[in-house]
Amino acid sequence: MEKPNANENVETDTESKAVETEKEEDEVINEIEESNAEDAEDEGNKERHTIEVKEYDTMSLEALAIELEKLLKNEKVQAIKSHVDKINTAFKTKFQALIDEKKEEFLNDGGNEIDFYYSSPVQKRFKEAYKEYRKRLNEHYQSLEKNLKQNLADKLEIIEELKGLINLEENINTTYKHFKELQERWRNTGPIPRDKYNNAWNSYHHHVEMFYDFLHLNRDLRDLDFKHNLEKKLMIIKRAEELAQDDNVMRAFRELQELHKMWKEELGPVAREHREEIWGRFKVATKIINDKRQLYYQEIDKVYEKNLEVKLQIIADIEAINNQESKSHSAWQKKIKEIEALRNAFFNAGKVPIKVNESTWAKFKESVRTFNRQKNAFYKGLKKEQYKNLQQKLELIKIAEDNKDSDDFEATTPLMKKIQSDWKKIGHVPRKDSDKIWKQFKSACNSYFDKLHAKRNAANQENIDAFNKKNDFLNTLKDLKLTGTKDENLATIKEQITAWRTFGKVPNDKRYIEGKFQKTIDGLLASLEMDKNEIEMIKFENKLDNINTSDDDHRNLDNERSFIRKKIDEVKSKINQLENNLQFFTNVDDDNPLVKEVHHNIDTHKDALKLWKSKLQKIKDLY
Repeated sequence: MEKPNANENVETDTESKAVETEKEEDEVINEIEESNAEDAEDEGNKERHTIEVKEYDTMSLEALAIELEKLLKNEKVQAIKSHVDKINTAFKTKFQALIDEKKEEFLNDGGNEIDFYYSSPVQKRFKEAYKEYRKRLNEHYQSLEKNLKQNLADKLEIIEELKGLINLEENINTTYKHFKELQERWRNTGPIPRDKYNNAWNSYHHHVEMFYDFLHLNRDLRDLDFKHNLEKKLMIIKRAEELAQDDNVMRAFRELQELHKMWKEELGPVAREHREEIWGRFKVATKIINDKRQLYYQEIDKVYEKNLEVKLQIIADIEAINNQESKSHSAWQKKIKEIEALRNAFFNAGKVPIKVNESTWAKFKESVRTFNRQKNAFYKGLKKEQYKNLQQKLELIKIAEDNKDSDDFEATTPLMKKIQSDWKKIGHVPRKDSDKIWKQFKSACNSYFDKLHAKRNAANQENIDAFNKKNDFLNTLKDLKLTGTKDENLATIKEQITAWRTFGKVPNDKRYIEGKFQKTIDGLLASLEMDKNEIEMIKFENKLDNINTSDDDHRNLDNERSFIRKKIDEVKSKINQLENNLQFFTNVDDDNPLVKEVHHNIDTHKDALKLWKSKLQKIKDLY
C-alpha cells in the first residue's frame, strides 16, 4: 500500500480544520439566529438580556421569594422566564431538603408517615408569587398567539406578492416602488412564531434577491440599493470588529446578536461580488467574539470545579462529624451548630458543573440525613430520660403542695429545703413541661416560705420589743438598792429575775443583754450574806430559765447535762486520787500540814460534787 506523502497529510489536516472551523461558525450563527428568533417572537423577550442573573443557589428561601416578587413587579413577564425557572428550581431544592428533615424528625418522634404534613409562611408566599407569574405569563401568551398567527399570515402574503413582482408587465419604476412598499410592510409587520422565523426570513430574502436579479433591466435602481446595503453592512462589520476587542465578552455577544438581527432583518442584499467577502469578514468578527465567550465559559467552568471541591469537602466534614460519638446534650448542640454552618456554607458555595450537580446534591442530602438520624436517635433516648425526670419532679411537686400550708415549721422547713435541693439534682424534663412544672413547684414552695417568713417577721418584732423592754428594765435595775433583811433582799432579786423572764426572747444579735443582766444579778447576790453554793444554785436556775426560752432548748439542755456529768466525773476522779494519796501517809499524824491540806482539798471537792449533783437534779426535773 502506498503511503501518502507529507504534503498530502498537511492538505488533509488543513481541510479538516477548515471544515471544523466552518462547523463551529455555523453553530454560533444558528445560536444567534435562534436567540433572535425568540426575541423577534416577542419584543419584551429582548429585555431578558439586561436582567441580572443572581446566584440563586446561595439565596435563602425567603430571599428567593422576595426576588421572585421583585421581578414580577419590575420586569415584563415574558422577559423573566429563565430567571424564574432558576429561582423555582433553587426554591424547590431547598424546600424539599427542609421537608425531608422535618419528616425524618416527625417519624423519629413516633409519627406515622401518612400523617406527616409541613408548610411554612415562606412556602405560601412563594407559591402565591409563582401562581401570579404563571397566570400573567399565560395571559400574555394567549394574547400574543393571536397576533403571531396573523403576522405570519401577513408575511407569507408579502412573500407571495414578492414572487408576483417578477411577472408583472408594468413600468419598472412602478414595480420598484411596489417592491419598496412590500419591504416597508414586512418591516412593520409584528413578530411571528419563533419556529417559523428562519424559514420565513430565508424565503423572504430569497425572493428579494430574485427581484434584484430581475432588476438587471434597470441597474441604476438595483445598484443604488446594493450600495446603500453595502455601506450599512460595512458599518455593522466595523462595529463587530470593535466588539471583538471589548473585554466585556457577554455584553459584546449580546450586541453582536443585535448586529446579526439588523444584517438579516433590516438590510437587503449587496452586489454579488461583495457578498461572500463581507459575510466572511462578519463571520470572522463573530467567531472572535464567540471564542472569547467560550473562553469566558471555560473560566466559569473552572470556578464551578472549585465550587465542587468546596462542596465535596463540606460533605466530607459532615461525614466526619457523623463519625464522632457524642453522649451529652451540650455535645449534640455543638454538633448541630457545626452542621448548620456547613449546610449554609454548602448553599453559599455556588454552582457546580451540571454533569455532577445531581450526584453532589444527593451526597449532601444523604450526609445530612445520616446526621439527622443520629441526632434524632439520641434525643429519642434523651426524651425517655426526660420523662423519667418529669415523674420525679411531679412527685416533689406533690410533696410541696401537700406541705405548703403546714404550721409545723420545725418539721416542715427541713423537708421543703430538701426537696428544693433534690429538684436541682434531677436532670432536664421535656421542654413543653419545663416551665409549667417549675411554676407549679415554685408556687408551692413560695407559699410555704412566705408563711414561714411572715411568722418569723412577727416573732422578730416581738423579740425587738422584748429587747427594748429588757434594756429599759436593766437601766432601772442598776439603781436598785437592797435595804431589807437577807430573805427580803433575796425575794426582791428573785422578783427581778421573774420580771425579766416575762419580757420574752430577744433577737440573736442582741443576746448580749442576757449577760449584762446576769452580771447585774450576780452583783446583787454577792452583796447578800449567803452560802456560796446557795448563790450558785440561784444563778444556775436563772441560766436554766434562759435555756428553756431559747429556740433550741432541748439541745442546749442536753449539752448542759452532758457538761455537768463530765464535771461530776472529773470531781469524783480528783477525790479518788486525793484519797489514794492519803495512803502514803500511814505513819503520819493527822495534824501534819500536808495531810491537813489533802483533807481540805477532799472536803472542797466534795462540796463542789454536791453542788454539781444538785445542778444535775435540777436539769433532770425539767425533762
